[in-house]
Amino acid sequence: MFGSLARVIFGSSNDRSLKGYRRIVPAVNALEPAMAALTNDELRAKTEEFKGRILGGEALDNIMAEAFATVREASKRVLGLRHFDVQLVGGLVLHSGRIAEMKTGEGKTLVGTLPVYLNALSGRGVHVVTVNDYLARRDAETMGELYSFLGLSTGIIVHGMEDNQRRASYACDITYGTNNEFGFDYLRDNMKYRLEDMVQRDFHYAIVDEVDSILIDEARTPLIISGPAEDSSDLYRQVDEVVVRLVLDPETFEKDEKQKAVTMTEAGSERVEEMLRDAGIITEGNLYDVFNISVVHHAQQSLRAHTLFARDVDYIVRDDKVIIIDEFTGRMMEGRRYSEGLHQALEAKEHVTVQPENQTLASITFQNYFRLYPKLAGMTGTAMTEADEFEEIYKLSVVDIPTNVSVVRKDEDDEVYRSAKEKYAALAALIAETRKRGQPVLVGTTSIEKSEMLSELLTKEQVPHAVLNARFHEQEATIISQAGAPGAVTIATNMAGRGTDIKLGGNIEMRRKLELASIADAEEYAARDAAMVAEVAQAHDAVVAAGGLFVVGTERHESRRVDNQLRGRSGRQGDPGHSRFFLSLEDDLMRIFGSDRMGGMLQRLGLKEGEAITHPWINRALEKAQKKVEARNFDTRKNLLKYDDVMNDQRREVYAQRREFMTSEDVSDTIDQMRAEVISQMVSARIPEKAFAEQWETAELAEDMNRVLGLDLPIVAWGREEGIDETHIRERVEQAANEMMAAKAANFGIELMRMVEKSLLLQTLDQVWKEHLLNLDHLRQGIGLRAYGQLDPLREYKSEAFALFGALLEDLKERVTALLARVDFQQPVDPPPLPPMFENHPEDALQQPMTSSIFSQMLEAPAAERDEPGTMLADVPPEWRNTPRNAPCPCGSGKKFKQCHGRLN
Repeated sequence: MFGSLARVIFGSSNDRSLKGYRRIVPAVNALEPAMAALTNDELRAKTEEFKGRILGGEALDNIMAEAFATVREASKRVLGLRHFDVQLVGGLVLHSGRIAEMKTGEGKTLVGTLPVYLNALSGRGVHVVTVNDYLARRDAETMGELYSFLGLSTGIIVHGMEDNQRRASYACDITYGTNNEFGFDYLRDNMKYRLEDMVQRDFHYAIVDEVDSILIDEARTPLIISGPAEDSSDLYRQVDEVVVRLVLDPETFEKDEKQKAVTMTEAGSERVEEMLRDAGIITEGNLYDVFNISVVHHAQQSLRAHTLFARDVDYIVRDDKVIIIDEFTGRMMEGRRYSEGLHQALEAKEHVTVQPENQTLASITFQNYFRLYPKLAGMTGTAMTEADEFEEIYKLSVVDIPTNVSVVRKDEDDEVYRSAKEKYAALAALIAETRKRGQPVLVGTTSIEKSEMLSELLTKEQVPHAVLNARFHEQEATIISQAGAPGAVTIATNMAGRGTDIKLGGNIEMRRKLELASIADAEEYAARDAAMVAEVAQAHDAVVAAGGLFVVGTERHESRRVDNQLRGRSGRQGDPGHSRFFLSLEDDLMRIFGSDRMGGMLQRLGLKEGEAITHPWINRALEKAQKKVEARNFDTRKNLLKYDDVMNDQRREVYAQRREFMTSEDVSDTIDQMRAEVISQMVSARIPEKAFAEQWETAELAEDMNRVLGLDLPIVAWGREEGIDETHIRERVEQAANEMMAAKAANFGIELMRMVEKSLLLQTLDQVWKEHLLNLDHLRQGIGLRAYGQLDPLREYKSEAFALFGALLEDLKERVTALLARVDFQQPVDPPPLPPMFENHPEDALQQPMTSSIFSQMLEAPAAERDEPGTMLADVPPEWRNTPRNAPCPCGSGKKFKQCHGRLN
């Protein structure tokens, strides 16, 4: 009550924020006449003027109004677009490091030019992050003209670029790219061996487009660079043959759809154990003996694959591959794979080639990547529902920006039917009726399976339509460009992050690209273009008269954001429009999360077959169900992030230490200190403090020194000397080790020795870090069981992860000391390629072999003598070795590189 009263008197926090930003808008508008009077050269000279003032110590906020006015005037001249006042407010929100929620069609791309230009003036680089390569290219090309006019450089980062191209793009004032590419470049840079090979600069400022999609939806899974691990594909297939029989009996497992979990019952465990023993997979002990734990893991993942994941809903099968479907965008995510063997279990289930498992070499979550930026902002059409998560995880507050023209779309109450059959019958009738009056319809579904079922129903009813889902994503631009034409019917599996507006009457720009691109004659082009413009204008008027775009949802999604994104496709820039959702008691959300009372209430109301109930109370009940799911998903992400933060702290330390090594010309002092600490620890372990001489383990200490340092020292004899103590022995060992290393350096040359020390230190750090990541993975998988012992799993994980990190540091010292003591090398030779490493992209993965390190060039055996499994064929020319694995082979055979000259032995 008091909160409502305070909002009436003082306004909401959003109102107060907008009031503050609106005070600045008149200052920008007042500069417009003066800017309009400038010539192009004078307007362009403003950039150098601003840079000079910033170098002189002036704050960005002091020149903000002038910079915004400059961009607005330049946009009018270059793009023919003038920023509205609400777009200026959006730019101010982004500059202040917050999230601007702006409805679809409000021109978010143009809004971004204001803070991008202002923050790029410092010369430290601005990153504009998009959800896919198409949007990155489109925005970089379109807005790049504006930045170029003002004297700023624009770069782009997309998949498949070489390192020198990436370095040049990152050196630009403004860099467009996808979240995946920015994240992978960060990981790859921290696997390089020379500073000059790194591509990214220090982080400064980033604007994330479709911020809810990237920082919420995509943030559920980390970016991973991995290498091949031991192949267990046969075991996946064998276990799948067992589990496929198990799931026929529902008494053998319990499924919790709310938690997306499945467990075997006691009867199921006994049945599985019996079948695994009959199949020869278990040969001794019972199912849960420690040596059968791998089989249990495979069985559990296979059970999940068969009971929780549905083909054409969660994934599709294409070209002998299982490809994940993004539940939020309906897109295929080609390179992304489920972790912990689940993807291999799905491949076995679908009888496609089971790909070998990979071992993590480097990884980072989007949460921890984007928190590296000192200043971060974002924009989207739907962020308010996730405002708490943005604030808690990223310290980003959300400001709802009002539309330039009031929204006149009519959002109707949901219609609820008893069964899915009745719902789809009503849907088909509405679509047919709407199409007859020339009103375009956009139908949103939640899966490929349901979109194709509806398509079959409309085909039977002889209703022409287009289907947009992961199977037909190549025709996406064409389909969307005509989705606003009179009478058009478009079925789309989710509509988030499509990047193409649905314009009433049709999208003239897209039609030009598709229909006029091949016309070379100028007169013919002009005539066809004029006819097309007139046709689209006429169609626009007809659609407006018919009521605008009608958006129909076939069911509610777990997230309110996805429903709002679908609705937001209609009613852009003041256009008329309608939206309505059709639901049934058999829908997943209603069945799993809806209140049981709702079904009983509808039954008591005497709802007859084919009838629907419509009431605001039902909308509120559904919203409560969605809020519960969103809160649960937030808790899950927050809990996972707590665990990842532990590894993130360690990752920062390792990467900082690694960069320090790379920056140093000479790491010999570090090497000497490591060697001294290793010797001290070995001596202390064998000669305990205050121990008597007869208790010393001198023979064992001599063996330790021989094993680690390769020195055969008379430690046993030293131990018999009168008056000798631990300090004397340690000093003698250190002296012998130092003399050996000094002789080695003198023999091979100081410069070469310093280079080898640095390279070997970096490589060994990478190796122990890789093993540490694997240990953390194993620890994370089983730590939840500590809760049964009344222990806090997170606290236990932190404690043991810290202990593992300490062991990593000790292992690093000993390995570096041992390797340098035994290192022997000749002049550099051509290196054999390292085993391939893979990038797990959420959308567009390409397997790429990583480049060799400096130290691998110092190996004694020539490359031609090394014929180990997993190396590339010897007849690959050097200039072809960086060819992406899935790219066409440079020889012109028409095969992929990995199947031709890049084939592995």
